Amino acid sequence: MGCLINRTSIFVDGNNMFYAQQKNGWFFDPRRVLEYFKTEQPETILINAFWYTGLKDPQDQRGFRDALISLGYTVRHKILKEYYDDTSGRYSQKANLDIEIVVDMFNTVEQYNHVILFSGDGDFERAIELLRSKDTHITVVSTEGMIARELRNATDRYIDLNDIREYIEKVDY
Repeated sequence: MGCLINRTSIFVDGNNMFYAQQKNGWFFDPRRVLEYFKTEQPETILINAFWYTGLKDPQDQRGFRDALISLGYTVRHKILKEYYDDTSGRYSQKANLDIEIVVDMFNTVEQYNHVILFSGDGDFERAIELLRSKDTHITVVSTEGMIARELRNATDRYIDLNDIREYIEKVDY
């Protein structure tokens, strides 16, 4: 790659990552995530960082959202919708921000040449393929058991959260 400047944008599927972190038994620090990817490769300029999350109500996670904004993230959110699953007989809540993530990826595509997507959702496969056809390097960050095979196959690079835990884990001082 030589001296090529990496103009990087980060997209965090917050709800997907919440479950991945819960599964792993540890949580990452949004500040440390930005620091890690700014320094992981030389010649990296962080262009954008987006965080997407579902909310129970408009006040939900307000402190967390404000902290993300102060770190430099653009925060997108939707109120969670309740769905009934006929098979399990249970209700579940989903915000489904996939469209917002893809719209932001393509709306800002001229600004970056490297995407870091924090999600394991296979729904992103086609968007990733299209971005790669525009000579965009794609890194997907997720965790084993939560990364869709088709997403992993579509990406240039896969990073398991556990492999970078020491650099991004939330630590209480």
